[in-house]
Amino acid sequence: MARKKEMTFEDALGELEHIVSEIETGDLPLADLMAKYSEGIKLSDFCMKSLKRAEETMDLLVKESASGVVEEELQIGG
Repeated sequence: MARKKEMTFEDALGELEHIVSEIETGDLPLADLMAKYSEGIKLSDFCMKSLKRAEETMDLLVKESASGVVEEELQIGG
């Protein structure tokens, strides 16, 4: 049996944007609206976890110094 391709952040975000667009039209029956909302929450959670992992990975930058390699926390924003 073929292995399922793991969803990427970009795939999840694109699908989430599509769901938001569908919900915003206001044309969905309530049952469909609830199903889309539930799916959107799951995709949003996936995206947030993906961003958190990326942020944690980037928090430790390698900086060369006179004494060798030093880890430094990444400061984003102001």
